[in-house]
Amino acid sequence: MPITDINAAFDSGNIIVHAIDGNSATLGIRKDKDSEFAQWFHFRVACAAGEEIELRITGLEGSAYPGGWPDYRACVSEDRDFWGRADTSYDKAADGGTLTIRYTPASDIVWFAYFAPFSMERHHDLIADAATCEGVSYRCLGHSLEGQPIDCLSMGDGETQVWLYARQHPGETQAEYWMEGALDMLTDLSDPHTRVLLEKCRLHIVPNCNPDGSCRGHLRTNFAGVNLNREWAEPNLERSPEVLGIRNAMDETGVHWAMDVHGDEAIPAAFMAGFEGIPSWTDDQGARYNDFINRLAARTPDFQTELGYTKAGPGKANLTMSTNQLAERFGSSHKCVSMTLEMPYKDTVHGNDPYQGWSPERCRLLARECLATLAEMV
Repeated sequence: MPITDINAAFDSGNIIVHAIDGNSATLGIRKDKDSEFAQWFHFRVACAAGEEIELRITGLEGSAYPGGWPDYRACVSEDRDFWGRADTSYDKAADGGTLTIRYTPASDIVWFAYFAPFSMERHHDLIADAATCEGVSYRCLGHSLEGQPIDCLSMGDGETQVWLYARQHPGETQAEYWMEGALDMLTDLSDPHTRVLLEKCRLHIVPNCNPDGSCRGHLRTNFAGVNLNREWAEPNLERSPEVLGIRNAMDETGVHWAMDVHGDEAIPAAFMAGFEGIPSWTDDQGARYNDFINRLAARTPDFQTELGYTKAGPGKANLTMSTNQLAERFGSSHKCVSMTLEMPYKDTVHGNDPYQGWSPERCRLLARECLATLAEMV
């Protein structure tokens, strides 16, 4: 039986079907609404168990990050719980850049995605589960342009204000799996690192900063086609109410430590980006940031400091980005150390898992190592 249907009409779905021919299909990726960004895909295929299918996603040299396709393997699942990797190749010269996915399903329906999806239903389950735990309080920091709540969970009795926030870029679903691991640890009162953090810190956690983009299957933008991580200098209700609500709440509490959690398309490793180049940079801030990333690298082989982004020169930091804005905004008052955690879509250079590559499970484990490192430092 040939492929009978390819569909993405669901939460975070994204695909364009150009043609189906037997067990092969030619596809494309829909751009984010009112934006030129395109990279995220998530769709299902109805086919025949035991017969190999071939899916060709074309036009990818015009995607947001064409450097993300070489050496990338697509995520695949038949139960939407365990996500493995499919046989995948990339030819930049074919049809404007073509990603070819080959897979032999064990059932008559199979799902594919750029990374394991994290649905809004799963998000609401995460919020509900954590909000019922001892010592956890909930508040809505505002609403998205389409009216979805910006959820925030807080816990701990200490004076050190810690903010953890994720999915400014909705297609970076690694970030909310990281949040699952963080909340699982922070609601486990038997964990000694958790007890230290809850004693020393007041933690504020925003698992999804961009629910509209998440629902719509966007890679990088909200309902208005706005990249939220370029709105932190002057957020407003018309373009970026999500950022405005979060930043206003941060102004109320102050920020000592902050981590913005992301995924990176091209670099095959987990790494951190700091706030080098902010106008008010101090060596003390820089020393504590470097201490954090070096301790984290020593704790887990899933984090490293060799691969990463180019650092901004003195006074050249982009203050529209949250990590730079927070370090600058709260540097003198709170000696703020802020950072951006990036996790890969590709398999990692070191310690790769041949079946899953970088996976939701590893995202959750890395969250625990990040929080344990923070517990050492506070």
